[in-house]
Amino acid sequence: MSLLEEMNQKATAQGIPLSAHLDITWRCNERCVHCYLDHDGKDEMSTAEIKDVLRQLADCGTFFLSISGGEPLLRRDCFEILEYARELRFNVKLKTNAVMIRAKEAARLKQLGIEQVQISIYSDRPEIHDAITKLPGSLKRSIEAIRHLTAQGVKVSITNVLMKQNVKSGKAVQQLAKDLGISFVIDPTITPMLNGDRSVLNLGISAKELEEVFRTEEFVGNVGEYCAPVSTVDENVLDGYSCSAGHTLAYIAPNGDVFPCVQFPMPCGSLREKTFREIWWRSEALTELRSVQVRDLPTCSQCGHVAYCTRCPGLAYMEGSMRGPSPSDCAKSEARTGIPSAWQASQRSAPSGLVQIMLT
Repeated sequence: MSLLEEMNQKATAQGIPLSAHLDITWRCNERCVHCYLDHDGKDEMSTAEIKDVLRQLADCGTFFLSISGGEPLLRRDCFEILEYARELRFNVKLKTNAVMIRAKEAARLKQLGIEQVQISIYSDRPEIHDAITKLPGSLKRSIEAIRHLTAQGVKVSITNVLMKQNVKSGKAVQQLAKDLGISFVIDPTITPMLNGDRSVLNLGISAKELEEVFRTEEFVGNVGEYCAPVSTVDENVLDGYSCSAGHTLAYIAPNGDVFPCVQFPMPCGSLREKTFREIWWRSEALTELRSVQVRDLPTCSQCGHVAYCTRCPGLAYMEGSMRGPSPSDCAKSEARTGIPSAWQASQRSAPSGLVQIMLT
């Protein structure tokens, strides 16, 4: 067992919020077509409030901290916040589009000891990337920033979120990452907006295109092993949880509202009304979430995909029920193995009128 696995195991057993994702603003200088956020700057926490939140997180045992937005560098106090987080000994990752990072900013991030800078790159072609971000010149500026960061020795990772507009860009972006000497992650998931708007899901790639992604060796490694269904289910899987959201991970919005995860918009409390400690250990919503094991999921616990499904409880929550299946994750499992999930099979065998009611 690795040290990280041991830390996560102990944190889960003891209910420690080992990781936190803090958005310090939802304002952004890009307007990505698939973004799940509103981009207003209303009701943001002040510098003092954010520093107080960081102290509270440190007191509760948080170690891994992701600072993001919106675009976090739009806040003039962003580096002050990063510096304070490092003084508290957080392991800090910065999620940014990087268009505001030049040599000076890169040197400062190196000086602060930021663990990693994570940047989304949608294509190696500016006409595609810039059309998605709606910011002319954004690809050029992001790549220049990556070069500034790597020149300083800062670790950089780029994520390629796939959608209809850039579905053929994956290999090219992966090669760009290799050329730049940085890591690469491909992500075929489009999520509903936090305000409940599901129209952005129309940007997602087709089932056939998803199958192609899961059968591309450059993305998944050994395709045969990756796509092979698991014939037996370990009892430990059924006794476990879907993910770390609400167990060892918390998300804090710019206004101080607390949620299990950035993709799990179930309200748990406000840091302007209660302390993080009170919310983390006493929130009724989090208590309920933590009570749900995989074996308690009526449909998913009976599904042959349960051992390897990437089911996101946040997506399931937004798509109908925290205890229910996530149709989008069911689609991923079918694309990966070629076998329908239990939920898909039940929908396809139901009368068409019933299917329509259940899907809406």
